[in-house]
Amino acid sequence: MAMNLAPGNGRRNRGRAPMSEINVTPFVDVMLVLLIIFMITAPLLVTGVPVDLPESRANALDQDQDQEPVQISVDQEGRIYLDDEEMSRNALAARLNEIAANQSPEDPRQIMLRGDKTLDYGLIMRVMGELNRAGLNRVSLVTTGSSE
Repeated sequence: MAMNLAPGNGRRNRGRAPMSEINVTPFVDVMLVLLIIFMITAPLLVTGVPVDLPESRANALDQDQDQEPVQISVDQEGRIYLDDEEMSRNALAARLNEIAANQSPEDPRQIMLRGDKTLDYGLIMRVMGELNRAGLNRVSLVTTGSSE
């Protein structure tokens, strides 16, 4: 009842030496496919209006809400965008009234206002006036972190 454990005599390795190297070709193929996917999708993830934001030393806001905040951006030329859609002041007022009508009183919508730092203060205040007139009072001014 003795067993012969000599190499090459077992059921598994008949006639072949054990393989001691890993075939990395499938791994490289998968990594290249993932790299291409990330290279294509990364620029698409950076959505929004290009705005040169002012600096501030204010702390970041808590994002503990169920609804996605409404993004309002004003670019360097003074064009107003609501979630990447350019609109006039009249169209903005109508959309803000619609957003205010659809929000729940217990959980009001968060508004993120992004304005270029070279803009006239009056233009930002006109947009804030439209927000206030529509009843949207949870407004946050978006800035970049201070370099100090």
